[in-house]
Amino acid sequence: MNIHINPKRDEWSSILKRPLFDQNGLEDRVIPILLDVKTRGDEALKEYTSKFDGVDLDSLLVTEEEFSEADKLVSFDLKEAIQKAAKNIRVFHEAQKTD
Repeated sequence: MNIHINPKRDEWSSILKRPLFDQNGLEDRVIPILLDVKTRGDEALKEYTSKFDGVDLDSLLVTEEEFSEADKLVSFDLKEAIQKAAKNIRVFHEAQKTD
């Protein structure tokens, strides 16, 4: 994560530039996975977690102990930044809603 504090105006465009992502063939790769998960549920999720993340899970449930341990690993500043981003996203999307 890069932190920019009061960047110069001529740096704004490079800071705000989004990375390019080649989406060609993306749906062809993703749709079969989504259909497999829809059909086979948790077993498919466990297989894809093993395949893509290299993690073999016995359960998809996260224990209170795992939540507690994860909470200790995330800095206060990062938690604060995530909360601020979530608030900004909610406000943005609420403003887009139509009656």
